[in-house]
Amino acid sequence: MNTVRIKSYAKINITLEITGVEKGYHMLDSLVGSVDIFDLVVLKKRKDTLCSVTMHGLGSETIPPENNIALIAGEKFSAKFGVTGVDITIYKNIPIGAGLGGSSADAAGVINGMAKLYNIEDKEALGALAEELGSDTRYMLDGGFARMQGRGERVQKLDFAQNFYMLMLCPKSAVSSGACYQRYDAITNGFATGMATENAILALQNGDLDGLGKALQNDLFIPATSLNPDVQKAYEEALSFSPLGAVMTGSGSAVLALFETRELCEWAKSRYRGKFRAIVVKTVNPEKMNRGWKNPFTL
Repeated sequence: MNTVRIKSYAKINITLEITGVEKGYHMLDSLVGSVDIFDLVVLKKRKDTLCSVTMHGLGSETIPPENNIALIAGEKFSAKFGVTGVDITIYKNIPIGAGLGGSSADAAGVINGMAKLYNIEDKEALGALAEELGSDTRYMLDGGFARMQGRGERVQKLDFAQNFYMLMLCPKSAVSSGACYQRYDAITNGFATGMATENAILALQNGDLDGLGKALQNDLFIPATSLNPDVQKAYEEALSFSPLGAVMTGSGSAVLALFETRELCEWAKSRYRGKFRAIVVKTVNPEKMNRGWKNPFTL
């Protein structure tokens, strides 16, 4: 095998609670899930130990290679496991700067792809490498529903029978994660109790979408809106369709509105007249979505 293709899926924060600060890091309690938007990561073996990256789509072509976490992931993988390098091509479809974990998805896609290329099955070593690259990259290796705690390195996989649909509004303007956490520190007087995440997990366990809608929460929402008014606008526009609930993902800027059915999501999208990109998304299990995937350009 000389080439692999990996679908690396976006994540959403169904809840994001900040429970404290330790050693300069914000401690989180977050229910996350994967949705059916993915970047396609294509890896081709090289004979030397070098790695290269080529980006396509959504303006990703302008990302400097030295700042591209996918390239860094390839180089670190090659060094850690003593294998040759890869040529990486990424076709971007996950909106950039939206809080959907796009860069972490690309890094995870490179790790998963190189593990497949070079028959590396040491899950703990792969997870440790992912953790070096970002707080949520370890989670992104597998995706799906999970509870992320600490800096994001403590991942508890969750298995819910019910997937659900949301309407996502994506402002083009991003929110700096670092600036958002700094603003949070400047305006907050305390930390979350973790009850929103507990309530969201319980609602999904019971198949209670109404309860899930009530549990949606993101502690970074207010600081994000103070940095980027488009987040507040997207949130208000999402609520105008009377969803079960709405929530910002990550540190923004995307906002998601939860509806009972896909049809209601499509209805809301068809009537949306705002300036933001509107996408209907569904939660998915990436492992099942990648299983048996075939190249659509071959017979």
